[in-house]
Amino acid sequence: MLKQLSNLFKLRIGVIMSFTAVAAMVVTPGKPLTGWQTLILALTVLVAAASAGAFNQYYERDLDSRMRRTCNRPFVTGSLRYSPAWLFLISGLLVAGVSVAALVLNGMAALYIFLGAFFYAVVYTVWLKRRTWLNIVIGGAAGSFAVLAGAAAVDPNLTAVPVILAIVLFLWTPSHFWSLAIAQREDYQAAGVPMLPVVVGDARAARIVFLNTFILVATSLLPVFFGLGWIYLAGAMLGGGYFLYRNLQLVQDPTPRTAMVCFFASLVQLGTLLTAAVIDGLLVS
Repeated sequence: MLKQLSNLFKLRIGVIMSFTAVAAMVVTPGKPLTGWQTLILALTVLVAAASAGAFNQYYERDLDSRMRRTCNRPFVTGSLRYSPAWLFLISGLLVAGVSVAALVLNGMAALYIFLGAFFYAVVYTVWLKRRTWLNIVIGGAAGSFAVLAGAAAVDPNLTAVPVILAIVLFLWTPSHFWSLAIAQREDYQAAGVPMLPVVVGDARAARIVFLNTFILVATSLLPVFFGLGWIYLAGAMLGGGYFLYRNLQLVQDPTPRTAMVCFFASLVQLGTLLTAAVIDGLLVS
């Protein structure tokens, strides 16, 4: 049951969003949050992301049943009973997360946490995913709001570094997800979802991913000009260089195997970047 709930609430994505919010908190100038407040920030982002992830699976049960990657999700297999009662639980989790953030942190942090869940659950899942290849571009802004939430918890008046990191997350999401979409193109095609590789083919999609990743890596270097130091720069260059290398391999060989390697490289890049940002921020402070 715990495994099924973890699957339903997409807890791995939620943990990444929480880490993103905490990293943004660390690098934002201002009065540091207490340990308790930091924990609340991480948990409220996690709860909001979990509610959005669960809604995504509730709403997309028909799509999930037609794709090999998702056909084992609990609403498809019947491990969890598909019932409107889940909508009350999902809504309750979101309300609880946003309310606690507003009470313990501030209203702007709570607003960004809400917007992150809203963009993933409604903008991406309901409005865009079945209609346009831009689904993950626009809906991917959900990750950017986690950055803004972490920064706003320290200072509601956003400064340059967290804004740039939010743009980095915005650019990271298409490269990350389109790599997976190249690997799973036949699934998306069978389900009728217009992901980029379905629309333009794997080879052209790989070239677009490479261009997007180049812009992503270049953007990720900009915080150095606004206060972050050599540790962040090293992390951004190492992670970004590795991701670009895997992107180049994907351009040369746009196959599912290479695409999955590129997909995992995106996680390495983001993890390296955020870890370096946290270490740099802590050492400077």
